[in-house]
Amino acid sequence: MAETETVHDRIVHARSEVTPTAALMTVALAAALGFTLFFLQDPLAHDAMHNFRHAAGITCH
Repeated sequence: MAETETVHDRIVHARSEVTPTAALMTVALAAALGFTLFFLQDPLAHDAMHNFRHAAGITCH
């Protein structure tokens, strides 16, 4: 029977595969998106995003 992979095994594998630069870029992208979503709650920006979702065919309500 094959040994099953655990979460710990996956973390160890990710540490050996992911470079510090890639990890930093991922964190920076997440922070930029979070900042944008948090501070860009201006009604005009909200309406623009809402209209974009409808134009893309996404039903949001």
